[in-house]
Amino acid sequence: MSNRVVQGRMVTPKRLAELVEGERPMEAEDIEDADRDCPECGGNVLSVGYMPSVTEFVTAYKCQDCDWSETDR
Repeated sequence: MSNRVVQGRMVTPKRLAELVEGERPMEAEDIEDADRDCPECGGNVLSVGYMPSVTEFVTAYKCQDCDWSETDR
């Protein structure tokens, strides 16, 4: 699935990556369920793979319900 609801807003893969990264990525893959619960609120966690630069690929994890997020860096 490409678009998902995060904290009450519909987001695209690039927008979800931007919420975690702070800057818009060059490319982003589809948003997927991360099969884990948020450590802060217990909500559903989503994952998205993206390229913040030409030489880097990052997977980000973001809770759908609260501000918690992290990357695999």
